[in-house]
Amino acid sequence: MNGRRLTFAVGDIHGCLAQLDTLLASIESIAAGGRVIFLGDLVDRGPDSRGVVERIMAGPRTTDWKWMTLKGNHEAMLVAARKGRPEMSLWLTNGGEETMASELPSIIIERHRIFVHAGVDENIPLDEQGDDILLWMRTDPNYSGTYWGRHVCHGHTPSRSNPRTVGNRTNVDSGAVFGGMLSCAVFDDDREGGPIDFLVTDGYG
Repeated sequence: MNGRRLTFAVGDIHGCLAQLDTLLASIESIAAGGRVIFLGDLVDRGPDSRGVVERIMAGPRTTDWKWMTLKGNHEAMLVAARKGRPEMSLWLTNGGEETMASELPSIIIERHRIFVHAGVDENIPLDEQGDDILLWMRTDPNYSGTYWGRHVCHGHTPSRSNPRTVGNRTNVDSGAVFGGMLSCAVFDDDREGGPIDFLVTDGYG
């Protein structure tokens, strides 16, 4: 994959730190640099949500890599729970809240692709879609839309059949925390369409 500008879109991690570390090592073994997009749901269910957040907040080990993190519905719930559950918010009060406010968008829209946690609704203009859609919607596993001429990459809806591309849509939530795999899709930034490869690692449990 030398010479290509690559993006690695990582599915729902849900506190599976060991699997994240393994996947990141696999990513770094096949490319000297590039971009990693975490598609949200870093936390909850798995054994080490705090470790996952701290690992991602620490950032890549070299400047050849750029990391970007999208907000998932579990991050949204965590922030909302902060008011009533102060014991859950240690990392938020130590910089995490500012990080979420400034660095966790709900969607990334590019020339060839849309990266989002849950999905997009083609019946609503793209710039009018709120977090109720972007973080929560469920897409039929066999559906492929036109998506304004772009390819959609998302997580949120786990399945042992993922990672899977159906037409113009790729789901990379392989249910890592449920014993599936932690997955990412590999995209050539200069080429339209779906992923050119997938990387997977064993899940938790």
